Order: sequence, then structure tokens, then C-alpha cells
Amino acid sequence: MNLVIVESPTKAKTIGQFLGKNYKIESSYGHVRDLPKSKLGIDIENNFEPQYIIPKKAQKNVTALRKLSEKADSVILATDEDREGEAIAWHLIQALKLDGSKIRRIVFHEITKSAIKNALENPRNILEDLVNAQQGRRILDRLVGYKLSPFLWKKVVRGLSAGRVQSVALRLIVDREEEIKNFKAEEYWTIIVDLEKGHENFEAALSKINGESIPKLGLKAEPEAKKIAGDLEKSEYQVLSSEKARNQKNPLPPFITSTLQQTSSRYLGYSAKKTMFLSQSLYEQGFITYMRTDSVNLSKEALDLSQDWIKNNLDSKYHREPRIFKSQSKLAQEAHEAIRPTSPDFSPQNFGGEAHKKLTKDEYKIYDLIWRRFMASQLPEAVFDATRVEIEAKNSENSIAYILNSNGNILHFDGFLKIWPAKFEDKEIPNLQRNDQLKLVAVKPSQHFTEPPPRYNEASLIKTLEKYGIGRPSTYAPTISVIQERNYVEKIERRFHPTQIGAMVNKVLTEHFPKIVDIEFTAKMEEELDRVAEGKKKWQETIQEFYEPFAKNLEQKYEEVEKQSPANETTDEKCEKCGKPMLIKFGRFGKFMACSGFPECKSTKTLGEGPKKIGLKCPKCKEGEIIEKRVNKGRARGKIFWGCNQYPTCDYASWTDPRLEEKTDAKNEPSSEEKPNP
Repeated sequence: MNLVIVESPTKAKTIGQFLGKNYKIESSYGHVRDLPKSKLGIDIENNFEPQYIIPKKAQKNVTALRKLSEKADSVILATDEDREGEAIAWHLIQALKLDGSKIRRIVFHEITKSAIKNALENPRNILEDLVNAQQGRRILDRLVGYKLSPFLWKKVVRGLSAGRVQSVALRLIVDREEEIKNFKAEEYWTIIVDLEKGHENFEAALSKINGESIPKLGLKAEPEAKKIAGDLEKSEYQVLSSEKARNQKNPLPPFITSTLQQTSSRYLGYSAKKTMFLSQSLYEQGFITYMRTDSVNLSKEALDLSQDWIKNNLDSKYHREPRIFKSQSKLAQEAHEAIRPTSPDFSPQNFGGEAHKKLTKDEYKIYDLIWRRFMASQLPEAVFDATRVEIEAKNSENSIAYILNSNGNILHFDGFLKIWPAKFEDKEIPNLQRNDQLKLVAVKPSQHFTEPPPRYNEASLIKTLEKYGIGRPSTYAPTISVIQERNYVEKIERRFHPTQIGAMVNKVLTEHFPKIVDIEFTAKMEEELDRVAEGKKKWQETIQEFYEPFAKNLEQKYEEVEKQSPANETTDEKCEKCGKPMLIKFGRFGKFMACSGFPECKSTKTLGEGPKKIGLKCPKCKEGEIIEKRVNKGRARGKIFWGCNQYPTCDYASWTDPRLEEKTDAKNEPSSEEKPNP
């Protein structure tokens, strides 16, 4: 018997379809070893040696896997191909005490019969450098979190936390909020002129005055704009030049993790967390390739399959040579592939039968995006007929030369736009020739005001993190989730706003631990971990270089920094339990009301609008509505959960956001003792 171990039951089930009776496929349910939660778990004096344990929730499964591995002829570790997957495979060897002669490590980009067969025929050894890079990241994050969080508890509010990547993301959001707060709008004016040629109307914009181009933000003052508008109303208009050109627009490359998350946010309104949840399900069911990647590379097999689909389904004008993409990031791992469908034949149009029944509505939408982006990348360029016209306005009453421009753009050949949904608008202007006389219809001066930079949404935050090299494909979604769960930011109309506690934490970190929130420093640490993955540096050296100055600064700041938490506010409200005045206090989750008689009276009360509705009916009672709530006591205090608003009549409650997906593995459901109390 050959024992195959993967991370999840869904992946195990899919692989099981391609292997015979000689194989037994089991799931590790993610990591089987980790650092302990109750202590630092790192021996700083002994070269940062990690002290791994088998978590209690994993112990039963590890024992079962160990018994199976002892009976197996070989143990095939088929975890994911990235650093995290490589580390899980390495931890399995340690936790199961596997005999080295039995171990085979296989990897694959997609879960298909041919990919599994090829992987089994080409096993390899564990890549220690990848494991070390993952260990380095885990230990680095643990040191920052477990050393800096207690400082925040003491100097701000108990229960806060800091993180290497999350703190930079928070800083970006807080800095943007400061930009918006300090922004001062500036007035400017533009002038559009309606013209006519042969009963055809079109618009032209004022672009030059006496040979000087008008600034990007137009004319600064209303009197100047009104004077120019008056001149233009008395002017005669003549075409100076008319140029025609044929422009091409190339398709975008297939998705990588960050661009999938950004596009899903823009097109579908899905969070990064939801997008990764859905795409992981698609991967484990065998419909797409691995979804955590920073490479736009495509295999020859993928290119051949796309060419076959295009030739069999589209007119010959859409046929072209395969298009090869190169990643712009020097850190991208070209050995990996972009995110693509495993079979182009599963197109959104004909995705029927049993395959389609397996997908939920949300999974189908993500699959549709991935399929279209991949196939569009292999189609010809879209071609546009562009026209640029320059017009002179002459006023006999003065010698001022006014120049206006008008641009037209008409789709000539749709190319990749046949498959990829893109918004564009044909703008047609008359067929104009040099010296043509034009009739004035109207002059339209318009007042505008500069606008502040927009707050980050998920798409723009991920794009910025990627631009600066902060985090990696696997970290974007958890980073965005954690800053919301910790109440450092809140999402209002899909835009991130820092909370009061988030702004306070950022202020403390920026002033006293500038490197932790420094974009360049954090990006450099990512590069150092990439060097570890490439075998060019030891992870212990990277940690040592970071930790020594960090620890010295932390010790100093404990002495220097005063308590930052704001003073309590008095209220006229009386405690319902003891009658003493209630105070407004500041806690981990923002402001709340508490009895002034604390600790004798521990009565508290929330402030604000109360639980948020999410627009879904309760799946249990079918009558109530699902609301987002927070646990208000115990070790899980402050943790978000979702429950029915008809409690206690209906006791439905879940740690999993029902908007993510109604279909979820049993391992994600809370046990009875873990289940939140509505």
C-alpha cells in the first residue's frame, strides 16, 4: 500500500479519482506542527532554534497517520509546491517519524490525471531551502508579534497585537487618511466647445493659448475662464490638422494571486479572503492550477490547449502564435505557472453536466474570470481607429491664438475583447480635413475642484503592497483580514477607514519602532527571505540581523514611553446593576461603557449601532437574519462570529462568514465546545 498525504480532504478526494487501489489518500488538515501559543517557543540564546509542538487539535490525526505510515510500503508527500506546502511536508516527516527510505515527495501545478501521473514518475527530495525560508518567516513574525504585542498592552490597551506585514498595511491606510484630512481642494476650470460640421456635432477641448499648453488642472480662476469663453463665443473655427492612426491594445497576462484578488474585488466585489477561499476550492477540485503564484509563465501544454480551443471555436481571424509573458518582478518564481483553467474546454459557455453541478454560484464566477483572462491572453490585439483633430479658434477682436483638440476612437477589430469583459465607448467625430470651416454650437466653461486621494479598497491596497514588495502571494488575504479582525480598520462602502485604536497603534509604532512600519525595510526583509529560499543565505543570519537592534530598541522603549491610552470620559448614565455612574473607556475594540465601580462591579455596555446585518437569511430557521457580532467574554473576547438575530429562539452561530460560501469542509466548522454563543 502507498500512502499519499495532502493538506485537505477535498484535494484528497480529487486525487483519489486518478489513483488505483494500491494508493490510500489521506489529509493532514493543514499544518501538523507549529510553535506553541502559550509561549514564545524560540530559543533566542541557541541560534533561534524553534520549539515545535503538535497542536492538541492535530494530535488525533497525526497518530492515525503515523499508524498508516508504519504499514505503508511508501509515503508520498503531495502537499502544495510553495514554501508553505514544502514546510508541511517537512513537518510531516518529523511528526510521523518517517523512515527516509519510504519517503517520496511529489509536486504538481494542477490536479489532473496527467499531472499526477507525471509527478509520481518524477519524485524529488524535500527542498530544504524552501523549508528554511518558511521557517525564517514564521520565526520572524513570531518574534515581532510576541515581543511587540506586550509592549502595546502595557503602553496602549491590553489585548492589542503587532505584526510585521500587517503593521505596514495599517500604516498605509492611516497615512492615506492623514492625506485626506489635510487635503485642501483647489479650484480649476476647463472649457469644452460644441462644434458642428455637416449636421454632425462633436466636442473639442481648449488645449493651448498662444502656443502655451493649458496645465493639467486647467485654468485657475473663474474670471480668466469666463473671459476666454467670451472670446471663444466670438471666434471662427477652422481645422488645422486631422490625423488618423490605427492603435492596438494588448491583452493582460493571465492572473497571478494579486491580480486575481484585485480583479475579483473590482468586478465581483469579493474580498481577498473570499477570492482565495473560492479559488482554493476550484484548485482542489481540479478545475484550475495552483492559485498562490507570482509568475505569469505558461507551460507549453497550456499554450497548446489554448490554441486548440481557439482554432476549434473561433473564426480564423482570432488565430495567432502563442503569446509568451514574462514576469516584471525580479522575485517572481518562473518555474511556477500563472493561474489558469486546467482544461480550456471547460469554457463558461459550455460548462455543463456534472462538472458544473459541482460548482457553487460564487465558484463559477471566479472560474469564469480565470478562464476568460487566460484565453484572452492568447487572442490577438484589439484594434482601434483613432482620429486626432487640431482646431484653431480666431477672434477678430484680438490676436490671441486658441487651439482646441478633439479625439475619436472606434473599435475596428475586437480581438481579445471578444472574450475578456472590458468597458470602452466608441467616440466618433466627423470626417474632417485641413482648412474645413466649423460652426460653433456652444461654449461650455466648467468649474472643478481637485479631489483628495481615494481611501484604499482591497484591490488598491493589494496593488500597493505588491508594488513595494510587501508580503507574498500567500500573505495578502490574511493580512487584510487580520487588520479588520483586530479592529484596526473598518470597511465602509468597500473602503478602509482606520479606527481610533488603529490610528493610536500606528502612532506608537511609527514613533518608536519606525523600522517595523517602514516600507523599504519590510520589503528588504522579504528579499532576504527570498535569498534564503534560493540557498544564498542562512535563515538564522537574517533573524539575527533583525533581532539584535530590535530587542535593544524594545528594551529602551519600555523605559522611555509613557502610557498612551486616552483618559476615561464621564457620562450621566447610571449602571443598571449597582447605580454608579458609567464611564466611557477605551479598549482593544474601541470605546465602550463600563461601571465606575470596577472591579467590584464589572458591568459593561457596547457603544454604537449594534450588530451589523449582512443581507442573508438564517439557514437554520429561515426567518431570522444573519448578523455580524463579537464575542464579549472569555478567551475569544472580541472575535467576530455570525449568528441569527432571533436568538435565543434560534441558536444558529458560526465562525465562518456565510457570505464566503455555503459549501465548506467539515474541518472548518466549529466543534460544539468551540461554537460561538449568540
